[in-house]
Amino acid sequence: MRRVAAALGGREAGRWWLRTSQAVLRAAATTPTGSVLATQGHRLRLPDLLGTLAVEATVHHLDLLVGVQGPRPAPLALTVSRLTLDGLMGAPCPCDWDDPTYLEKGTGRVELTAEELAQLGGLGARFPLFS
Repeated sequence: MRRVAAALGGREAGRWWLRTSQAVLRAAATTPTGSVLATQGHRLRLPDLLGTLAVEATVHHLDLLVGVQGPRPAPLALTVSRLTLDGLMGAPCPCDWDDPTYLEKGTGRVELTAEELAQLGGLGARFPLFS
């Protein structure tokens, strides 16, 4: 998304993401909850796919804010994202990061410092948790 934002400009990238997310939500509204869907080489149950997309939207929302002022992601979106990263790591994050920082570090957008790696212990080897 950072590349899309750089190529299109933040506002146009935001419009592109809005159109894409609206299409997904329209499709989800007509899909039975228990359905398993294929996307990007993975098969996910509909609720898991929607949760994944919520985290992806939150991360990309933060991408669009790099170097510009704008509204932060909603608190619920940040909470879902934090819980997802904790789940991928297998434990709650021991670092004292706010949610946006955790997302930036957990996705490899911002490198971990030596001090943070020490604080994470063996969990640090799992970073980035996804990218």
